[in-house]
Amino acid sequence: MKLAREILFDAAHSLAQYGVGHPNTRVHGHSFRARITLSGAPDANGQIMDFESFGAVLETLRKRLDHSMLNDIEGLSTPTLENLCLWIWAELQDELPHIRAVEVFRDSLGQSCLYEGEAS
Repeated sequence: MKLAREILFDAAHSLAQYGVGHPNTRVHGHSFRARITLSGAPDANGQIMDFESFGAVLETLRKRLDHSMLNDIEGLSTPTLENLCLWIWAELQDELPHIRAVEVFRDSLGQSCLYEGEAS
């Protein structure tokens, strides 16, 4: 069984790996959507995790990302979609032991990245 919640955040970044003159090297921003998926069997209360607790964990993360310069966040010096997925997973895995997937979307560009890593 899988349970998912989403958060929305707006943030800026730059991607130096593109080289001089490429538009992505300049600071620019996106509206992001992140879907975090948990999996497991329902507990005695009939839940993998209650949505209120799940939402509280994600809100703390959302506040760290929203209206920030992603490059300035420790561990996100190269904030590609792929690295955002890995970073979000690493930030959440202790509080969400049932985490099974992180997907980050840039809906306006039709882009996303899905990470289905291993839980620790």
